[in-house]
Amino acid sequence: MTTVWSLYVSVLTLATLVGLTWLLLSTRKGQREDTTEETVGHAFDGIEEYDNPLPKWWFWLFVGTLVFAVGYLVLYPGLGNWRGILPGYSYLDNANKTEFATGDTGWTGVHEWEKEMARANARFGPLYAKYAAMPVEAVAQDAKALKMGARLFANNCSVCHGSDAKGAYGFPNLTDDVWRWGGEPEAIKTSIMNGRHGVMPGWAAVIGEQGVADVSAFVLTGLNNRQLPQGVSADGDKGQAIFATTCVACHGAQGKGTPMLGAPDLTRPDAFIYGSSFAQLQQTIRYGRQGQMPAQAPLQGNDKVHVLAAYVYSLSHPRQEAADGQ
Repeated sequence: MTTVWSLYVSVLTLATLVGLTWLLLSTRKGQREDTTEETVGHAFDGIEEYDNPLPKWWFWLFVGTLVFAVGYLVLYPGLGNWRGILPGYSYLDNANKTEFATGDTGWTGVHEWEKEMARANARFGPLYAKYAAMPVEAVAQDAKALKMGARLFANNCSVCHGSDAKGAYGFPNLTDDVWRWGGEPEAIKTSIMNGRHGVMPGWAAVIGEQGVADVSAFVLTGLNNRQLPQGVSADGDKGQAIFATTCVACHGAQGKGTPMLGAPDLTRPDAFIYGSSFAQLQQTIRYGRQGQMPAQAPLQGNDKVHVLAAYVYSLSHPRQEAADGQ
């Protein structure tokens, strides 16, 4: 924050506190000390206002809020560039004899978050490291690890994939056997660690509107064995010829997709995260699609991602005990 803005915020905040203090004390001086049955002439719905002083407890409550405000602004950042007199944290974990400190002075919300993260890492880090040394499939059979993975998923993944992990429009279902980038344990971990960027180019400028309709017809009828909507003017045979020259590089000659490229299997309607109707297929082919899966490695680290990958893997590969009980 520049010096000018810092002064502006500081002066405005302090002037407000001074003004409120003056208003409270000045109005207090004009009040009578004793109580009376006289009214101030105000009446509404049969209720009249007596000309009595403000209750002392109410007055001191206002005073308390002003004192609290001054104390807060002394201790914490709140007056422009003023950092407060509270020092940066220095946290000692007695159990592991580990100290976490910062050379920066002054309390900040970032420092408080760092302190909580350091405390959590000191407590749970060894447990995550234990699971990270195990294969993903083995971790997926550990009930305690799955509970940890479920919490990680709820905090970091559910906003896109849903709390039940069944996805939404534009976000894949993680509970079935359809995987764009591969459903093997290491492929799942790689997706979470490094993220994914799916790119489907738009083809309208290349094959034209009729070509878009024809290819959509081929995908719908030739690859999914479904019927075209009534009144649609499209030729699936012509669409197959276009598909063979423009789409096979990613989706393959049979339309089964290529996990290495993130190209979905076009023979399965549940693989279409943007919809599989004729209109939706045309929209995808006409304008293309772009999907971004953010990398979690910088946020979670390898050990937590390992547990998270095991949880995601378990969604489509239930624990053995659960499978035996079915």
